[in-house]
Amino acid sequence: MRKRFGLLLAALAVFVLCCGSLAAAEEKVYVNGIDFGFPPFGFVDKDGKPTGFDVESLDWIAKKMGFTVKHQPMDWDGIIPALLAKKIDIIASGMSATAERAQKVDFSIPYYEVTQVLVVPDKEKASLPDLLKSGKKLGVQRGTVTAKLLEELVTKPGYKFEVVPYDSTDLSMEDLKIGRIAGSGMDSTIAKEAMKAPGFKIAGTFDAAPEKYGYAMRKEDKEFQDKVNKGLKLLMADPYWKELKAKYGL
Repeated sequence: MRKRFGLLLAALAVFVLCCGSLAAAEEKVYVNGIDFGFPPFGFVDKDGKPTGFDVESLDWIAKKMGFTVKHQPMDWDGIIPALLAKKIDIIASGMSATAERAQKVDFSIPYYEVTQVLVVPDKEKASLPDLLKSGKKLGVQRGTVTAKLLEELVTKPGYKFEVVPYDSTDLSMEDLKIGRIAGSGMDSTIAKEAMKAPGFKIAGTFDAAPEKYGYAMRKEDKEFQDKVNKGLKLLMADPYWKELKAKYGL
């Protein structure tokens, strides 16, 4: 009898252990795709760690709403395909919630508004309209709203310039420093970050409607969308939101 009871206890212990292991294995870790270099919203710091305004915001939301998140840097022009292929679960990295993108993904409530500008060396005397007719090279990060804007403008009568695509805004700014391009197009908040380095200015703002940032998620992930939106609303009402904005100069 004692032997049978001992065997029963051992079997029960194995069952509990297996159930615990299965539960741990099934715990969902949501992966946030971020840009390699899109400060202050999402980027990789000098130590190789994903960071930024959106990274810290989503960390707060995840803790508040009781889910786990990790951040995966990746190329921006392939980030929506990665989301749709379920390689990542959310894009919280300074993404404009455009109508074109909304055909493929659902966005969270908006949390920031930006315009598109052209950054040039501070010695440049030409205005934005002049540079768009100058025949010069203008850099821009692939897959961005500003890239689409420049690609559309260059095909219109009266415009004459060359669009030079880059994998990141940081790379376009490096080429701008050494004169390989005459200007770099980007979101206004990114321009503010870029101009912390001396020697640059904004030549002008593109004639386009302001864009609102939102977190992108798969259309079918309604439960996750609800969690994120509820958490984002709580964050925006919390004092920590102002602290984050001050920390990242927003």
